[in-house]
Amino acid sequence: MAKLTKSDVLKLVKEHKIQFIRLWFTDVLGFLKGFAITPDELEGALEEGMGFDGSSIEGFARIEESDMIARPDPSTFQIIPWKEEGEEHRVARMFCDVYEPGGKPFEGDPRFVLKRMLAKAKALGYTYYVGPELEYFYFKDAQSAAPLDNGGYFDMAPLDVAQDLRRDTILAMQRMGINVEYSHHEVAASQHEIDLRYDDALTMADRVMTYRLIVKEVARQHGVYATFMPKPIFGINGSGMHVHQSLFKGDKNSFFDKNGQYHLSDVGRAYTAGLLKHAPELTSITSQWVNSYKRLVPGYEAPVYICWAQMNRSALIRVPMYKPGKEKATRIEYRSPDPSCNPYLAFAVMLAAGLEGMEKKYKLAAPANDNIYHMAESEREAAGIKSLPEDLLEAIHITEKSKLIRDCLGEKLFGFFIRNKKMEWDEYKAQVTQYEINKYLPIL
Repeated sequence: MAKLTKSDVLKLVKEHKIQFIRLWFTDVLGFLKGFAITPDELEGALEEGMGFDGSSIEGFARIEESDMIARPDPSTFQIIPWKEEGEEHRVARMFCDVYEPGGKPFEGDPRFVLKRMLAKAKALGYTYYVGPELEYFYFKDAQSAAPLDNGGYFDMAPLDVAQDLRRDTILAMQRMGINVEYSHHEVAASQHEIDLRYDDALTMADRVMTYRLIVKEVARQHGVYATFMPKPIFGINGSGMHVHQSLFKGDKNSFFDKNGQYHLSDVGRAYTAGLLKHAPELTSITSQWVNSYKRLVPGYEAPVYICWAQMNRSALIRVPMYKPGKEKATRIEYRSPDPSCNPYLAFAVMLAAGLEGMEKKYKLAAPANDNIYHMAESEREAAGIKSLPEDLLEAIHITEKSKLIRDCLGEKLFGFFIRNKKMEWDEYKAQVTQYEINKYLPIL
């Protein structure tokens, strides 16, 4: 389907009597930001962009250099399928690229970081495709992690009381041009998953941002709260965002080789080896919160150990089995990201690691076919299986030393991200938790 142009957008706004157009962009931490314009301003916005103050946006600018320009991407135009509080008029949205006043792309814009990495892949002849699986929880409200049901994996009614929520969410997604593969109740009580059909990484990053907003908005309309917090409840599975990914040249999947072991090409093997080698460095991007590391612990289906396999879901990377006639479906699944990461940055650093593996012809180690959680530490050491960082501080210290991540993110965004995450850790480590009260107060 042809991408929408500026003239297409102007025509659609007139035809559908759109009253407001929301211009969306994302801050460094992955929070959706935006402002609204009227149709009278739209033509000028499409031609020259709209100015805004970037000094209050996380990672964007200091006060003395706060002026920014948001330029809408007409290909992302969609009509929002719900009415916001007190709103009686039709509303549409477009994602924006952020520029400095002189016309230079703003290097702190996460969308620009991903576009820059995609341009590097394109220069090599590749298109980067991803298909994320986002998990999340429904709770009664935002103040307590009180589940709506006691359902489990693939459960149906009456155990899965959120079927209507998922149905309304999927319908809203489809109305906004998001292709859904399937949805189901996840392993934990009140945990759910809606999987998106793979697409190019920039389109998918925009869709992940839209997905998260739709899930939360539909939940609000039903009087409940949806959260993408990685580990909201102790003792049960957290929420992940497994990312299926592949590289194509035209309509040919560069990861597929009919004669290759596991039907994985040399390109696919080197890409996978690059991800494995650099996994510790990119973990602070794909798992960016203190709470992310409460999910990345053994025993709860989240990957901890840096290895790959085909059937073994305790591995960091899974290579799904090849099905005859499904060459385009050959892919790898990177399993450590969580759904609260910044998708633009997460896709960018994964691609950077994979491309470096290809460029330097990294060799892929043998697969880990045993359940790694059941292996003794000495067995893992003998097999050369290392672990992901255990907490945000360790992850940040590893990222801070990474030339790969620094080059991928760019100096401005990299510096902000490291400073912000160190501040988060300092704030966290000073807290007195309920665990400490329960454990120490009665005995000390």
